[in-house]
Amino acid sequence: MNDQPTYRVRSDPGVPIIRSVNWFGLKTLYVKEVRRFFKVQLQTIWAPALTTLLFLVIFTVALGRSGRLVMGVPFADFLAPGLIMMGMLQASFANSSFSLLVGKLQGTIVDYLMPPLSTGELLVALIGAAVTRALLVGLAVWVAMLFWPGVHVLPRHPAAVIWFAVMGSMMLGFFGLITSIWADKFDHAAAVQNFIVAPLSLLSGTFYSIESIGPIFRAVSHANPFFYVISGFRYGFLEKADSPVLFGAILLLAINIVLWAVCYAMLRKGWKIKQ
Repeated sequence: MNDQPTYRVRSDPGVPIIRSVNWFGLKTLYVKEVRRFFKVQLQTIWAPALTTLLFLVIFTVALGRSGRLVMGVPFADFLAPGLIMMGMLQASFANSSFSLLVGKLQGTIVDYLMPPLSTGELLVALIGAAVTRALLVGLAVWVAMLFWPGVHVLPRHPAAVIWFAVMGSMMLGFFGLITSIWADKFDHAAAVQNFIVAPLSLLSGTFYSIESIGPIFRAVSHANPFFYVISGFRYGFLEKADSPVLFGAILLLAINIVLWAVCYAMLRKGWKIKQ
């Protein structure tokens, strides 16, 4: 009689083999998403960085040469953190709004649905890749601004810089993912980018302090979540902000939790994905 123990290689039908987090699968999808945008880094990283720097050149030449001060600091120093964050927000949205949409249009969405990944793991990989692209864009712009004459962008509160950079990138990553699930063609995603994301970015206090505008527009700015991202990120560099920093930090965390729940529910249900 064979007294050697027998080991079951496969589980019974309906019993999951992976009983905890599928770290290998999560890492694989994350790396795949990062490699996707990194293969065209000239378009996905360096082009947004160059566009952001052009904003700096144009506005500092037009408005900053006369020694103009905003919130007690030179205009170029006030402008730089907002431009870095604006570039990061748009990069994060562009990345996550493309992932599932291109799969739906090209018929490769099964590559996201078939692997043994839970809904949460799928979310972490997609949003993680969007945040990675945003941070790379922000890093590229920040390094270039370090050597820009007349601009000072050394962080004074690194914790605030990291928190608002990650929270803001996650917020736009979730919003982009919702867009990619909802959209049926690239025109839909482009419309959201052009008519929602871009205006909210430009009207977020990036180029001006809200103290210099009227009370009505000031109230509108306070209703714009992008405003709290820009203001908190700027505080990390200048120790000055247009809004209570702690309130903005908590608000962004709450918004990300809500957006995570929405994305999770949409992916879990398979709305407009599982046909």
